[in-house]
Amino acid sequence: MLSKVNSIALRGLDGYLVEVQVDISSGIPCWEIVGLPDISVREAKERVRAAIKNSNFEFKSRKIVVNLAPADLRKEGTYFDLPIAIGILLNMGYISNVSNEIAFVGELSLDGGINKVNGILPICIEAKKLGIKKIVLPKENREEGAFVEGMEIIAVKNIKEVVGYLNGKINIKVENKESKNFNNYTTKLDLDFSDVKGQENAKRALEVSAAGGHNCLLIGSPGSGKTMMAKRFASILPDLSFEETLEINKIYSVAGKLSKEYPIITCRQYRAPHYTITPISLVGGGKIPKPGEVSLAHYGVLFLDELPQFNKTTLELLRGPLEDGEISINRMNGSIVYPCKFMLIASMNPCPCGYYGSKEKECTCNSKSRLKYINKVSGPLLDRIDIQVEVSKVQYNKLRANNKEENSEKIKERVNKARSIQRERYKEFKIFSNAELSQNLIPKFCKLNDESEKLLQMAFERLGLSARAYTRVLKVARTIADLDNSNNIESKHIAEAIQYRSLDRKYWNN
Repeated sequence: MLSKVNSIALRGLDGYLVEVQVDISSGIPCWEIVGLPDISVREAKERVRAAIKNSNFEFKSRKIVVNLAPADLRKEGTYFDLPIAIGILLNMGYISNVSNEIAFVGELSLDGGINKVNGILPICIEAKKLGIKKIVLPKENREEGAFVEGMEIIAVKNIKEVVGYLNGKINIKVENKESKNFNNYTTKLDLDFSDVKGQENAKRALEVSAAGGHNCLLIGSPGSGKTMMAKRFASILPDLSFEETLEINKIYSVAGKLSKEYPIITCRQYRAPHYTITPISLVGGGKIPKPGEVSLAHYGVLFLDELPQFNKTTLELLRGPLEDGEISINRMNGSIVYPCKFMLIASMNPCPCGYYGSKEKECTCNSKSRLKYINKVSGPLLDRIDIQVEVSKVQYNKLRANNKEENSEKIKERVNKARSIQRERYKEFKIFSNAELSQNLIPKFCKLNDESEKLLQMAFERLGLSARAYTRVLKVARTIADLDNSNNIESKHIAEAIQYRSLDRKYWNN
């Protein structure tokens, strides 16, 4: 006898329908799972057998063949425990009928309980696309699943509940987006720019970075406040759109980073990996490819403190993601693409001792050691950092002053206004910020008058800017104009943008 049950599998952030086909016949008792299962799927045999027996259902010794169709795509993870068990119970007559408009996802405990699994959000999104109206999933995943509009979530604790629900003996409340208040999961950041005394130039640079989605490098001596400001950067980032929220949660769902306390992420993420991070942890990968830090910082911030301390080979891996906004992980059975449109905020000392160019303390490094240190950050990587700003130590009188510094909320208001201008301007092109402007869109949206053109040409020749640096100056100038609520890029906007590209000549070309 043959029974069929629907489930959903994941490949990266994308899902696809899997039909779990169960055939039980007389013959020598055995059990086979086919359809390119990995080890965790093959191990489902013992989990399912024990879960059914310990749920007080008789598990008859028969010849059992389970096929996971389509059979040409590799199946990974423990998602299929529950649909395999339902297929067997349906075949054995414990369940009267299973609709084709319902799917099952869940990992089984040996006692028949249903455990939480990763990736529920993209699974539910794919289920909706496929026309599946209901999905049975673990109780712990119910908020995550309900975030998908139009999907009815049946959250269950164990196999007995599923069987009772399918047979119409018990009623389980259907959960959906309308029944949840996701505003309860909004987190408020404790760190605020009002704590930062002085540093007007650096704070202005970070405001421009946040307003346009630009990468930023802070260079200065130890104790100047680089890390302090970087930690507060997330507090001035613009509010997330629903589309951005959905993409971020898909990544965190697949990575298993959604917590019980905050099952839905509603703010931009701040990621600050240590300089000992491995390449796989940074960009993603592994036997079963998982998102790395660059993807976990999608639409948020990746902060790299003490940039030259990172392994140079690891840093060079950032060049592609910074340019393309996605990372491709290739394996023998195919390629998986994870999005990674993040803002890179990096900090570094100007030399090993940290006091090159400082007025407070004399540098003890020789030119050879300084150049070796500074050149750990390559020219091509530096070219991809739109804004470079020097951070000097704060004077004592500014630290002791009682002046009230501008708080993050006020800065964020200006950032939000600039971003709303950009969203409206680029709505036809499906981009959200000036930093995402492609080469063919720059002439359309970054037009210069004669005075601005002349100023930029002079800077290009004197500073020896690369073609990539030239386009980034234009993008930053467009952002500064947006903060100024100006439709045109004026010479003062170009002048400020050029100012943010002058440090590579000071430190890297000496």
